[in-house]
Amino acid sequence: GTTNILAHTLYGIKHAVTATLHIVMGHIQAVDVCTFSTPSKLLRFGFSAMFGFGARTLALAEKHRWMPSSQRKDFAVIKTLADLRPEECELSFLPLQIPQEDAHEKDGKKKERTKKGSKDQWQKIQGHFLNVSIMAIPCLCSMAPRGLAPNTRLNNGSMALIVVQNTSRTEFIKHLKRYASVKNQFNFPFVETYTVQEVKVQPRLKSGHDAKENTCLNAASAEGNYPWNIDGDLMKEASEVHVRVHPQLIDLYGVNTEDLESSQATCNCI
Repeated sequence: GTTNILAHTLYGIKHAVTATLHIVMGHIQAVDVCTFSTPSKLLRFGFSAMFGFGARTLALAEKHRWMPSSQRKDFAVIKTLADLRPEECELSFLPLQIPQEDAHEKDGKKKERTKKGSKDQWQKIQGHFLNVSIMAIPCLCSMAPRGLAPNTRLNNGSMALIVVQNTSRTEFIKHLKRYASVKNQFNFPFVETYTVQEVKVQPRLKSGHDAKENTCLNAASAEGNYPWNIDGDLMKEASEVHVRVHPQLIDLYGVNTEDLESSQATCNCI
């Protein structure tokens, strides 16, 4: 996409020469991938998704492709902020399974057991959300040097679920501005984060008076098609979307920039 999230995450920079050098040197990095599906079909593969503000901004930008790219992006963000509305939906998610070693040993071998994230531990939250982000990689970019999801990794088999509850426009803008700084963008009472392996997003159609007040933003919703921003591509879907992470599904040319930073920090300490 225009933000080159995958390039930034794999190389730390969007630079063709850097990418070429990684290919020449044969640096291979396993990367987690998500599948997006409905109850009846597979929709696509991807690394990150946004529902709500991030998706509506992209949908608006796509309607104004006659504008230059940078102007189109700024216009879409400002217009969507001006018409900021929450989306009512239900989120079901399965927390990440965390294997833990048993304290007892048998036959000289340690057993592993899962204490969190079993199949009967689906959690559910319902409400009005300004934005929902589901990301399997950190999603570094120039607008978010720490990443849109700094608490996840390229290949740890988890997804970051970031839920922004309904709040004032002023507070929401403060949250967005934090992405460009070194401050914690999630340190707000209306932002919740979870480490998950599966997510189901079920939008709720508005009806009656609320729908009439929000005619412009819910034109797609009235038809049953809700916008999704998946890796910078617009997808519209009518039904529940099920997102699953597939650990280290593909190999890409690049390195884990988190590992590089850790190595450099160690060398500097030595």
